[in-house]
Amino acid sequence: MNYSLRPLGDSAVVIQLGNAIEAGTHEKVKLVTSILEKTPQEWQVDIIPAFTTVTIYYDPMLVLQEREGQLPYEGVCSILAELLTGDAAHTSASGRVVEIPVCYGGEYGPDLEEVAAHHGITTEEVISKHANGDYLVYMIGFAPGFPYVGGLDPELATPRKKSPRMKIPAGSVGIAGDQTGVYPIETPGGWQLIGRTPLSLFQPDAETPSLLQAGDRIKFVSISENEFKEMEGKA
Repeated sequence: MNYSLRPLGDSAVVIQLGNAIEAGTHEKVKLVTSILEKTPQEWQVDIIPAFTTVTIYYDPMLVLQEREGQLPYEGVCSILAELLTGDAAHTSASGRVVEIPVCYGGEYGPDLEEVAAHHGITTEEVISKHANGDYLVYMIGFAPGFPYVGGLDPELATPRKKSPRMKIPAGSVGIAGDQTGVYPIETPGGWQLIGRTPLSLFQPDAETPSLLQAGDRIKFVSISENEFKEMEGKA
């Protein structure tokens, strides 16, 4: 596996796995994250996967205890080299397919008509193109549980709104540029809102708070307003 290491302050190492947002680089990010999660170290504090990197935070004092004679950064780099050249580094990490029901348009997707007009197509075509996309979750960020998703049909790429909304309801599905995503919590934002899901993407009291994880694939499924309300009542 090709990678490079660099320090981030005095208690983190950045593992650089590529320079472009692409599926191949993401597979490496997903694999490295899986290796680190399956081989936790006492000095390991946190693991943060991103588009092209994985950052591992560590406790310098615990590294010194484990690797006498080495500086903490050098010790962590040595251990990472051992982990990333082993047999696990030549396997693959599989992701899930997560279905997300979406009620498009109306009060749930107030910008659906604007997106359709921007591209000179009907709202039905927007819904069809969006629901039939092949989406990959590259990373979680911005807000708790918020997925950065690739795979939006280029014909649906739409600029952000010029004036962001102060409140966007949790579950709102939006488009911004060439990305689509789902707001897991109520937050300000400037994405074009085309629908909403009754699913809760972020549950802080759950063992795994975020419904989605990097490496998951998303399948959006169009539902009616009645189905939305029924599912919302069971959530």
